[in-house]
Amino acid sequence: MPVTEYRTKAQGKVLRAYKDCWERVPAIMGPLGSGKTVESCQKLFAAMCNQKPNADDIRPSRFVAVRNTYPDLTSTTIKDWKELYLQLGRYVGGGLEPPTHHLDFDLEDGTTVNSELIFLALDRPDAVKKLRGYQVTGFWLNEMKELSKAVVDMADLRHGRYPSMAAGRVKPTWHGMIGDTNAPDEDHWYYELAEETKPKGWVFHKQPGGVLCAGDDETFVLNPKAENLGNLPDGYYEKGMEGKKYDWIKVNLANEYGFVADGKPVYEEYVDSVHCLKQEYVPNPAYPIILGVDFGRTPACAFLQFIPGIGRYVGFDEFVTEDMSAALFAPQLKIYIAQNYPNFKISRSGGDPSGDSGGQATEETPFSILRAHGIKMVFPTATNDPLIRRASIINPMTRLCMDGKPAFMISPKAKQWRKGLMGGFCYKRIQVVGDDKFHDQPDKNKYSHICEAGEYGLQQAGEGIAVITPSNDTWTAPVTAAEWSPFD
Repeated sequence: MPVTEYRTKAQGKVLRAYKDCWERVPAIMGPLGSGKTVESCQKLFAAMCNQKPNADDIRPSRFVAVRNTYPDLTSTTIKDWKELYLQLGRYVGGGLEPPTHHLDFDLEDGTTVNSELIFLALDRPDAVKKLRGYQVTGFWLNEMKELSKAVVDMADLRHGRYPSMAAGRVKPTWHGMIGDTNAPDEDHWYYELAEETKPKGWVFHKQPGGVLCAGDDETFVLNPKAENLGNLPDGYYEKGMEGKKYDWIKVNLANEYGFVADGKPVYEEYVDSVHCLKQEYVPNPAYPIILGVDFGRTPACAFLQFIPGIGRYVGFDEFVTEDMSAALFAPQLKIYIAQNYPNFKISRSGGDPSGDSGGQATEETPFSILRAHGIKMVFPTATNDPLIRRASIINPMTRLCMDGKPAFMISPKAKQWRKGLMGGFCYKRIQVVGDDKFHDQPDKNKYSHICEAGEYGLQQAGEGIAVITPSNDTWTAPVTAAEWSPFD
């Protein structure tokens, strides 16, 4: 019988720590090319080999490898596993059952490893029902940032159920979940667990980035502490940065939490390192607040302030909701303003003009509901023309103030608005082979509402007027209308 010998060596300090960690949920976050997927394969294989044998010298176990889609599952997860361990058992793919690798091989001590590795694609929260019937030793969560929290939560309750004294005639030596991922966004569940709640039994390993920020926040250099460099082509990271945007490099190569949009940004003029303030903006009570409101079933309110001495608008806060009527939105917005900005006046502000129409069953409009709750200074903009709305923010975004910085900047506090500006508010990609094609209309998503709210606020303040002002006319910065407290 042929003998296969496996020798493994973790290619870095963090990879080694991940390899040696047998807490309930060890996870690793690393850049592209860092070796984390291969290390996860080796870790899963070690769990199979380390399972205590039963009375018949059989080491039984069953694992599930999870990826978000079947194309990704077959092209990466299954491919990487088969390259390492295909010869140790029988792989069955296709048919009604999920792809499964049945491993059956002998160890030097005379015991036999008998294990199953089932490959599942679980890309939706409702996919949790696929997990309910599984009795397994553990899970491999490949590319965790692509998985919903609902799937991970259910998986966490299905491990440790095999082997048992009834099935396999031995208890599991280790059971749990292992996982690997590229850096997710800061509002992702992974970030919340790793950086904030830090649940017991979960260990989050973070590899050094393949590149480091050079210090000016715009350029990157090779990180001498990067892991797995010996297994990468020469210049892997240096060449990999060519032609890539800052945000893409930051997330995928520097291994920093961040947001990367998939689509054509509505605001291509926005550059986060230029337009986002380094610190949260503290509004000045001497200047009024401008509100921008978008209605519908996902109403949102953007908070802006115009600084007359400089000529700059700052988007400094947001109030975003989900599945909420105007009747519920208005009192909640009133409470938010009262709690956070009690000493501020509200200048003439703007909202979606479609909100000036009543419903079929009532004459009330979103604007009248706002006024009924004391928010009196929000009026419908003169037009809902997308060209004028977009120009209302792009114009100040591309105009410089006396200090050399843009006439529109945003505070890090307005997280969803900022991500919308970065490309979350986008034209969705059309799947065309060999070319980048996009839809004609922006995608209506969780970022679109707050971005359009900001447009309405700026439009009512006077921005966007340059689009309809003859070129020989003179246009100056807006003068705010009379200011009122929303609670007068």
